[in-house]
Amino acid sequence: MGKFFDHLPGNLIPWVMEQKLFWVATAPLAEDGHVNVSPKGYEDTMHVMIETEDGKTVDSQSITEDSPVNFKKAKSIAVWYEDLTGSGAETIAHANENGRITILFSAFEGPPNIVRLFGTAKAYEFGTPEYEEILPLEKRQPSSRSVIWIDVHKVGTSCGFAIPFYTYRGPRNKHRMISVEKEQEDYDHYASCLAGLGDSEKPATVPELPREKGLKNYWRFTNPKSIDGVPAVQFAYESPKPLGDWRSRGVSYPIPDDESIPTKGHNIMVGRGLVADVGKILAGFGAGALVTSFLYKWAPAAFY
Repeated sequence: MGKFFDHLPGNLIPWVMEQKLFWVATAPLAEDGHVNVSPKGYEDTMHVMIETEDGKTVDSQSITEDSPVNFKKAKSIAVWYEDLTGSGAETIAHANENGRITILFSAFEGPPNIVRLFGTAKAYEFGTPEYEEILPLEKRQPSSRSVIWIDVHKVGTSCGFAIPFYTYRGPRNKHRMISVEKEQEDYDHYASCLAGLGDSEKPATVPELPREKGLKNYWRFTNPKSIDGVPAVQFAYESPKPLGDWRSRGVSYPIPDDESIPTKGHNIMVGRGLVADVGKILAGFGAGALVTSFLYKWAPAAFY
């Protein structure tokens, strides 16, 4: 039986923090606008702002063994996640236009569970004061383009009995590999434009890179609007702040993802249809009968 709360109860916070995947749902105000659902999965991107029993607010990502939280007496009415660059920017557009948002978590191992966070979202793009206050530049992940902050006003739980089990294999590196390369193009261009200049000589902006180079150009030309034409990324690509110099920080992802398809263990009725599967069963049975008949008649003669 589903339950509803006006906050995220403390007993659910550790479970939320352990999830490897969550979904974000938003929509524009237009009646004919497209409802968007985006899966999110990189580790350390989801943050729960925990209100402790002594009145303090603690970021879930800052909890350590030396600073434990009594979750039985804690709760949360706000979460945020680090929005990494993608080909679309629907969530940013909808957050700027109307703020309606739902975040969904689902258990794929252990006891079944589904948790939905209903709230109002604000998008703080890279280069804005709010972004840097919440997420200092030295802590951002490659391709981070905004912070999506959600003030939670309702939380719903449901059974999740029909959700299958899945085994977590690990994060993909392809996104990070591309992001580090794109950001490094931005940084190298920025550094070359300022080479040999003193602090007083540094310009407020630097010349733009060719359109196909750099992450900021990707934001400029790929993320300015939603698919319904609602304004999305508006400030990040104009920011004079340089993107990450990942090379000097020793950040690289040289090992490509294993994208091979594992052996499938589908039910026999899944595939080309019931008739085809029954045909396979009968053919296999017939072949087995012929082999058995052959061995019965001829195998004894081979041994005598």
